[in-house]
Amino acid sequence: MIGKAEKTATYIIETVAPIFNKNGYAATSISDITNATGLTKGAIYGNFKNKEELAIAAFKFMVKSLMREIVKHMDKSDSPIEKLLLISDFYRNYYLYTNKMGGCPILNVGVDANNQNTLLLQNVRTIIQRIQDQLATIIEDGIEQGEISTDVNAMAAAKRIDTMIQGAIFMAYTMDDDYYIQDTMNQIDTMIDTELRA
Repeated sequence: MIGKAEKTATYIIETVAPIFNKNGYAATSISDITNATGLTKGAIYGNFKNKEELAIAAFKFMVKSLMREIVKHMDKSDSPIEKLLLISDFYRNYYLYTNKMGGCPILNVGVDANNQNTLLLQNVRTIIQRIQDQLATIIEDGIEQGEISTDVNAMAAAKRIDTMIQGAIFMAYTMDDDYYIQDTMNQIDTMIDTELRA
């Protein structure tokens, strides 16, 4: 049974997550938070130690929602090479999908926190490392199953794929043009077929 305090904390996180994501940590004021939630400053700080703790919880919530969708999409196949292709397939709709969230949380919070908030930045780095580790694991599984070439360095390939994806997202949002994502996903698919596939 979820208690009242836990329900309130969840409500606060779900309500303010898109605001933090869109406006950034520094630009989101406590009055933005109280206006959006309809709660008092005391109620907010009764659930969270400070704005930073709330921002980190909001970031984790956004990323968890996103990761759940990616995993659901990848689970359409048991084949490691197909899973990689399903990742690029997921990102083809990413621009439209994340527009509703106020943009890509990893990119937004990463850029926003880089010069302002070390703890928030550490959380972004942890998520990026986790994504790259998961990609590397898929590639390693593909090598073991004979789908991916034994010449492939799993972590190097994972970092390259993730860099291409994040770069494409940055360009799509900066230029307000989905072309960058579509073109990069085509490049990733080509890389999977010509450089990774056994």
